[in-house]
Amino acid sequence: MFYTIGKCILATVCWLDLVLATLVLYLLSFLPQHLTQSWYPTLFQRWCWIFIRALGVNLKLHQKNAFPLPKQFILIGNHPSVFEDLGMPALFKARFLAKAELKHWWILGRLSVATRTLYVKRDSRESRKAASEALIHCLAQKENVALYPEGGCKGRRIYLPFQYGSFDIAIKTGVPIIPVFLHYEAQEAFEWRPNVSLIHKLWEIWQSPNKNANYYVFDAIDPKKFENKEELCGHVENLYLKWQSTYLE
Repeated sequence: MFYTIGKCILATVCWLDLVLATLVLYLLSFLPQHLTQSWYPTLFQRWCWIFIRALGVNLKLHQKNAFPLPKQFILIGNHPSVFEDLGMPALFKARFLAKAELKHWWILGRLSVATRTLYVKRDSRESRKAASEALIHCLAQKENVALYPEGGCKGRRIYLPFQYGSFDIAIKTGVPIIPVFLHYEAQEAFEWRPNVSLIHKLWEIWQSPNKNANYYVFDAIDPKKFENKEELCGHVENLYLKWQSTYLE
C-alpha cells in the first residue's frame, strides 16, 4: 500500500512540475526570438526531460558508435511514435524538421516556434524544396539538423522507401549523417496509429506495461564515400533493416 501511495505522490509531483515548466516556457516563447535563440533551446531540452519523467518513460541512450561522433551532423531516425518528438530533442541538440501542422498546435506550437523548429508541408513540392533549402542554410551556419527519412509516423516497422531529402542534403553539404534506431519495448503502446489523437496516445504511453525506450546511436556515415543520394539512401535503408532484425524481430 505504501508503495502505491508513494507512486501516486511522485506522479502528482511530476505532472505539477510539467505544468509549471510548460507555463514558464509558454510565456517566454512570446519574447523576441533574437533574444531567446541562444538559451531557449536548452530550456526546451530540459522541458522534454520533465515531460518524459511525467510519462514515466525510461529513456536510455545506447552508444553503439565505435568512433567519436562529429560535432556537426544530420541526425536521422525511424519514426514509430509521437514520443521521439520528446526523446530525440532531449538527447540531441539540433534544429528539427517537423510537419507544418505542429506550428498551429495549442501550446506545443508556440514552444516549437520558439525552439526555431523547421516546418514542411509533406504533400507540397514547393514546401519540401523550401525546407531542404532551410536545412542547408542551417548547416552552412554550423548548426545541426534532424529529420525522419520515413516521412512521418508509418508504424512500428521500418517504412520503405526512405525519402531522399536528408541524403540529398548530406551529399550537397558533405555533413555526416548520425543514424539513431529507436526501439520501444512495448511497441503496441508506443506506436502512433492513424486516427489516434495526441492526448490518447500520451495516455497509452503513460499506461504502458513496459516504459523502456531504447535509442541506439551508431557511427556517423560519411556522405563523401557515396556517389549520389540514391546510393547513400540504399545503404542507410539496409542498415535500418538490419537493426530492425536485431532489435524488433
